[in-house]
Amino acid sequence: MKPVLIHTHFHHRKTGVTKSIENVLPFFNKNFETYVYGNTIDGNFIKSSQLKKILFSDRKIIVHCHRNNEIIRTLFLRFLGAKFKLIATRHSATKPSKMTSFLLKKVDKVITLIPSMSQNLGIKNDLVFHGVNVEEFLPNHIKTIPEIIQKNIILCAGRVRKTKGQLVLLEAASILKKHQDWALVIVGKVDKPEFLRELKGISQKHSIENQVYFIDETREIIGYYQAAKIAVVPSFSEGFSLVTAEAMSCECTVISTKNVGVHNDLISHEKNGYLFEAGNILALQNLLLEVISNRLPLLGKEARIEILKNWSAEKEAIELMKIYESN
Repeated sequence: MKPVLIHTHFHHRKTGVTKSIENVLPFFNKNFETYVYGNTIDGNFIKSSQLKKILFSDRKIIVHCHRNNEIIRTLFLRFLGAKFKLIATRHSATKPSKMTSFLLKKVDKVITLIPSMSQNLGIKNDLVFHGVNVEEFLPNHIKTIPEIIQKNIILCAGRVRKTKGQLVLLEAASILKKHQDWALVIVGKVDKPEFLRELKGISQKHSIENQVYFIDETREIIGYYQAAKIAVVPSFSEGFSLVTAEAMSCECTVISTKNVGVHNDLISHEKNGYLFEAGNILALQNLLLEVISNRLPLLGKEARIEILKNWSAEKEAIELMKIYESN
């Protein structure tokens, strides 16, 4: 009988964490009887009654949590007598709170996503990079977005908040005024309405408001990657930066910030993408202008090769299974 693997997901909406879990789930089925427990996640779902029946059985069980509330729930079941191996992934690059550190010390194995997170956590951990579902995030260069009237798209995907750098991008995008066949498309959930108003104000200041589109968070993000020639990830902080890897998998030419998330691991500057210092408007503007003007090449094909070689979801799943099966 296969061991049981349960991924928990207690969150009211789908996030990057959700996507990272969904990416690897199919690869576990050969070795594990795999389930998800919680809400707003796609997978082989089990109810609370089924979960308790499994956890209080004599089977070999691994539970993989991704948030504090999930760890608390599973530790309580362990207190009641359930026996299982408990794994937790730390998804944030910020310094953990005292509560988070306390909970992580209670689990059997801790997983981190980037080298700096691993080194700074202060708790023994295993580093496992996220991977992309390369069979889903495919290039499609004839893809278009009907509501975008310009021929060429620069995409920025992810949460719309100050730490993600959209202010820097909007200022750099002032060059689009002289390139009317290019559009900037910002896709993501807006944290604060006043920040969105600030971004729209910048586009109006530079007279590019007819070339800038704001799209709410969508599960159809692959189509936007496929339609874009360039993807910009101008963030100041990332737990990992799955957006960068997904865009590269779809053969976008990616321009990302240096030393943020795994940008430097994913991108070799001027070989499979471009890097600039976080917050440096002029550097980003110059890169955009050089690529748009064909003075620097599009590097989408090279980006896809890098993802296929080193950053697939299957590779991530293999590394996770080594941890699941370890003593």
